[in-house]
Amino acid sequence: MTKKNSLRQDTKDFQSPIAGRSISQIVTSFGGFLATCAAMYLVNGVSFWLALALAPLAAGFLVRIFIIQHDCGHMAFFRDRRANDALGFACSLLTLAPYRSWRRQHAGHHGVWNDLDRRDRGADIYSSCLTVAEYRALPSWRRAWYRTTRHPIVANVLIPPVVFIGLFRLPFDTPKAWRQERRAVFVTDLALVAMFGGLGLLLGFGAVAAVQLPVMISASIIGVFLFSVQHRGDTVVWARHKAWDSVSASLQGSTYLRLPRVLQWFTGNIGYHHIHHLNPRIPNYRLKECHEAMPALRTVPTLSLRDGFRALRSILWDEEHGRMVTTRQADTPAASGDRA
Repeated sequence: MTKKNSLRQDTKDFQSPIAGRSISQIVTSFGGFLATCAAMYLVNGVSFWLALALAPLAAGFLVRIFIIQHDCGHMAFFRDRRANDALGFACSLLTLAPYRSWRRQHAGHHGVWNDLDRRDRGADIYSSCLTVAEYRALPSWRRAWYRTTRHPIVANVLIPPVVFIGLFRLPFDTPKAWRQERRAVFVTDLALVAMFGGLGLLLGFGAVAAVQLPVMISASIIGVFLFSVQHRGDTVVWARHKAWDSVSASLQGSTYLRLPRVLQWFTGNIGYHHIHHLNPRIPNYRLKECHEAMPALRTVPTLSLRDGFRALRSILWDEEHGRMVTTRQADTPAASGDRA
């Protein structure tokens, strides 16, 4: 057995779900979210701004619910597939990300991340990039479009709410051959209409919009930031398919986002993204345990929260110098040779 295969094999000691911890996470995540939303509805009648002040807390719980959905999609939260799928669907009614189609597309991401020759399969603007040579070969208007759509404000603030609230209501990027996944999108939509319609009739549609929209907008921005930053930064490595392997891509093509303990709790330990890619079957609540038990997993690209915000601008792969760079570096003649 090679050293790389041995490393992956060793992580299997941590991939078994622990029923008590899974149930505890459900209670704290759903309970915290529902309690915070209830408080928002109560105070909204007194002051919209007071309700709005609670939106970040509710969004934090919603991000944690999305991490549970994410684990269910990898069959990591429970041992039983039906239990994972049932809980994943329940999560999707709050996260607005249709479970079955999202699960299959996300599985595609796990098969191609940081593989330069497979960027057309299961990749998106948050987990893919152009090379510097490809970017420089584009006409000026397409370079401007690339810069604009991947600017941190556009990609990480403006687009996420549009995707979660609007685009996810249609199978906009679900292949036609995925018939079950496409049907599941509309089943999710019908359930959402029933749920929010009933809530609107009970509490008033204006109140529902005043509470749920700020929470969903905040949660989508936070969630997309967490996903995109895990594959960014000038220490992240991309490779051509012949040189690509999943273990190296896990340890060099994704990062460890070191977060304060409270943020680590709300984000379900997703900062240990290198371990998640190495073994997606590890439940989120065991990622830290795995990280601390295996020294080889602690020698990966590490980002602080401040580093993470800076890393959002690293959107091009410089094959010549073997590192991620910004478009400003690529547009400068000496560009890729000097660090910004």
